Formats: sequence, structure tokens, C-alpha cells
Amino acid sequence: MTILVEQLSVGGAGPTVMVKDTIDIAGHATRASSRALQDAPLAEANAAVIEHLLAKGCQVTGKTSLHELAYGTTGINHYLGTPQNPRYPGRIPGGSSSGSAAAVAAGLCDFALGTDTGGSVRIPACCCGVYGFKPTFGRIDRRGVMPAHTSLDCVGPLAADLPMLIEAMRAIDPSLGELPDASAVGLGVVAVDAHSEVQQCIEGVLNASGLVLGEVRLPSMKAAYDAGMVVINRETWNACGHLLETGLVAPDVAARLQAAGTTSDEALAAAERVRATFTAEVDAALAQYPVLALPTMPDYPLLVEEAADTRAVLGMTALVRPFNLSGHPALSMPFEGLSGLPVGLQLVAAKGADELLLAVAGELLRRLESRET
Repeated sequence: MTILVEQLSVGGAGPTVMVKDTIDIAGHATRASSRALQDAPLAEANAAVIEHLLAKGCQVTGKTSLHELAYGTTGINHYLGTPQNPRYPGRIPGGSSSGSAAAVAAGLCDFALGTDTGGSVRIPACCCGVYGFKPTFGRIDRRGVMPAHTSLDCVGPLAADLPMLIEAMRAIDPSLGELPDASAVGLGVVAVDAHSEVQQCIEGVLNASGLVLGEVRLPSMKAAYDAGMVVINRETWNACGHLLETGLVAPDVAARLQAAGTTSDEALAAAERVRATFTAEVDAALAQYPVLALPTMPDYPLLVEEAADTRAVLGMTALVRPFNLSGHPALSMPFEGLSGLPVGLQLVAAKGADELLLAVAGELLRRLESRET
């Protein structure tokens, strides 16, 4: 499996961690799974998040592969190869944190770190059947993480179960407090378009939980997705556009990057207006219900051979990218649909309410488990 780009042994004897190769580790190059960065210099210092891991006694055991330059949603990489999906063979691993999700699903580490600019932790978590968390924007220190300048990207953990995910968050976020009591929290179920089996799975899980449910509508969701694309295109162009001069960026990513260079200031300004509108809509919905619920992906993960054209599959981020634009914390929890394929339940909370979000996920699982017994 093309998961590891470098094997390491850095740190203590605590939980083992693999780290997406957009995060600096001192003495090692950060190449973002791109031939264009094959001669990148060795990092002079650890990223802040690595320092937090080491302070908690974690052992960093490897750097993981990704969709080249973290600019794609499928995880397909024409330079290093594409990580196999350990739990759903033949299906895409999801991107861009493909190696991190696959490493967790394969049991190669206790947890992994990814980055999420438009779903890049939650999408591979969903595809590989693991947990993936995008914290509130700005909550996790991004110093030493590529790209250096972003209004969307968050470092977030992936783990095989919720307790380990919470332990991972405590390792990377020293400010994380005790989780509150979530036994009486209601969920606002966001109305979305999704495959019938995905909808059925999510409805079944939510109904079985016995939590109070209400319907919520976010009218600007589609506009927020489009605006998120505009912002990520401009910011990725600013960070990586110069790499096109090397001629070494793979054709699929190079085509997207070239197109991103045409993003106008007017389009960016319009996207920022949508950001304000959609953020207000989400905040208003969260004033009714402390946590929102919706699918992570609108359909099952594609087969690898069906996903060759990255641009043709961008719609798979339709339900996650908007919350990068707004900056709210979001969690993907793994379930399965009738076809035995992965479905993610996405939970979203208010900015700064990361503890509540994790607590509600725990309450939901507790209720499902008690129902089964």
C-alpha cells in the first residue's frame, strides 16, 4: 500500500502517530507527495503541532502520502501511487489526507494527522471508514504546516474510534477542556440531496439514537460550496502556482492549478460575501440546535477507475466544503449503508464548541450501543 512516504521514530513511547506530509518535522523534507518538491530542503524545525505531540509523549512513526499538493479529493496520486483503501478495497481512499486515513484503517498507527481545507480530513475518513475531525478554524496552531497562509485549512486527527480521536485532540490542542454532558442535546438535521441509501443510513442512525431531532435548512449551502472553491483556488494558486514552472506537477493537478490562476479579485470578493451570509445561516441554525447533522458525502466512494478525472468528482465535497468556508468544527463518524459501503455522519457545532461536538458524538454512540444490548 502506498501509504508511507517516510518511516520515522521520533518522540516517546506513547500513542503512535503518522503525519500528513504537509506538516514539518525537523530534519525531514516536506514534499506534499509532489515530484515538483522532490528537492525540497529539510525542515529546520518541527511544526507547532508536532511539538504538542512530542510534549504528550506521542511517537511519530511516519509521514503519509496525500493527493498531490493537497489539491484533490480522491487521493489518486500519479507520482507516488494511490493508497489502497484497506476496509473497502477498490474504492478511492479519499483526499487529500489519503495516506493518513488509510494508515488508520490499516491499523498502522493509533491515530494520524491530516489537514482539511475543503473536506480533506472528513472525506478520506468517510471513504476509509474511520473517524475524522476538523476543529474550529484557527484552534490548532498551523505554524509549520503547508500552505503557510490560508483562511480555510485546519490540522485535524483521524482515528479508528472516538476515544482515540479525543485523545488525539488532547495531544494537539492543549486548550481542549473537559467534555460537557450532552445527554439532552438536540440535533438539527440539515436537509440535503444525497443517494437514497446514504439518506436511509443517516436517518436510521439518528432515529435509533433517540436524540431530539428537528429539520434545519441552510439556503446558501450550494453558494458556500462554490465560494469555498473560489477561495481554495486563489489560496492554492498563491501557495503553489510557482511549481508549474518546474513542469513536474502531475497533469491532473497541474490543470486545476493552472485554472486556479485565473481566479479574479471580483470572484474572491463575491466569495467573501457568501462566506458572511452562510456563516450567519449556520450560526442561526446552531442557535436552535447546538449540533447539526448531515451526511459527510452525498454518495458512496467511487471505484478508483471511476475517479480518474479529479474535476469530475469535486461534488463529493458538496456537504463538507461549506463548513471550511464558515470555519465551524465538523466531525465525520463511520457507518455503512445497505450495500455494505461507507457512509459518514457529519456533525457540526458552533465555533469554539469542539468539546460539545465530541461529547455529542460520544452520547450518540452510547445510545446506539445501549440499544443494541
